[in-house]
Amino acid sequence: MLAEAHARPTLPATAAETSAENPWPLHVLSEKLKAHIERAPAAWVEGQIIELNRRASVCYVTLRDVDAEVSLSVSVWGSVLDAMSVPLERGTRVVAQLRPDFWLKTGRLSMQSRDIRPVGLGDLLARIELLRQSLAAEGLFAADRKKSLPLLPHRIGLITGRNSDAMKDVIRNASLRWPAVQFEVREVAVQGVSAVAQLTAALADLDAVPEVDVIVIARGGGSMEDLLPFSSEKLIRAVSAAKTAVVSAIGHEADRPLLDEVADLRASTPTDAAKRIVPDVVEELARVHHARGQLNRRVGSLVEREVERLQQLRTRPVLANPEGMVIVRSEDIGRLLRRGHSTMDTALARHADRISHLRAQVRALSPQKTLDRGYAVVQRQNGAVVRAPEEAPAGTALRIRVAAGEFAATSSKAPHPEINSAGG
Repeated sequence: MLAEAHARPTLPATAAETSAENPWPLHVLSEKLKAHIERAPAAWVEGQIIELNRRASVCYVTLRDVDAEVSLSVSVWGSVLDAMSVPLERGTRVVAQLRPDFWLKTGRLSMQSRDIRPVGLGDLLARIELLRQSLAAEGLFAADRKKSLPLLPHRIGLITGRNSDAMKDVIRNASLRWPAVQFEVREVAVQGVSAVAQLTAALADLDAVPEVDVIVIARGGGSMEDLLPFSSEKLIRAVSAAKTAVVSAIGHEADRPLLDEVADLRASTPTDAAKRIVPDVVEELARVHHARGQLNRRVGSLVEREVERLQQLRTRPVLANPEGMVIVRSEDIGRLLRRGHSTMDTALARHADRISHLRAQVRALSPQKTLDRGYAVVQRQNGAVVRAPEEAPAGTALRIRVAAGEFAATSSKAPHPEINSAGG
């Protein structure tokens, strides 16, 4: 025995030192795993109970993540459950303190819960309110981010539960209001752990379809827990990032998930959504007929007024006897012509008299008149006028100009002094 023990090699201290020639016994691995797992601290987790099976003093519970397809088996001591004021049920949302436990004999890992508490409605509302404030601070609910709905959508994207009453309400009421409307329907889970993933995937799918003018997310009423997917931060951010206008039609009037805050339009019910996204064809036809009647009445009234104006214009003297205006103008022109001729004749006569008077004055002052009175002009041959006797000495050739003409002469002697003195 001593020799055999001496021949067995020393066990490796770590898993990395093991080999095919020097392996660990299985119990060593189990012990090390147990020691490692037991060093892990307890953790508080949140989930939803989908299975609940109590056997004697132990209750086996299956928890599922509220946002993902992940589940975990948990063992809860009966004393823990007995101490709870409200018994656990399937579908209850809880928080539990879990600690891993490893069984050496079977190598099975299990989760032990030493404390489990149901999540009350107040806790859920508090979480939703905190998320609401956080998203509002980012501006995701701002009015200027909301897109306007088309006046008449031709194709509506509808995200709703499989074969749900909400889907039937939206399609029936919208088709009754506008029979030509078309739908692109995506049936998804509207509650449970897969709801958020399916809702966001359907939203992204419809948002990528160019023919879809508006997207409606509809679901009937339900409990607060049932409507939790519509307050998921992932869905809220997806709706905010969508390029197509989104209408929220969740539950009843009193239900206000966060989807209502970020949606471009909030409808109180699925039926209300159908009424608000498409117009009523009967009402629109009535409006068209009313508008057409008003247009006909106004056009008729306008034509009647214009006809009356034309009749009034035609009865005016200027149009009843249009040549009268020409006659009046012709008479005015004749009167002005006569006045002009009279004025011109008067002016001509006045100026003729003035010219005659000036002519008489000119003639009275002319040298010819002086000659006509018996005077004569004595000029030398060079044309110089003789004004004194000494300018024409004896023998000077002269020209004598009288009234009827002129004749030549020659000076004979000096002038007589008496004549000179008398002339002076």
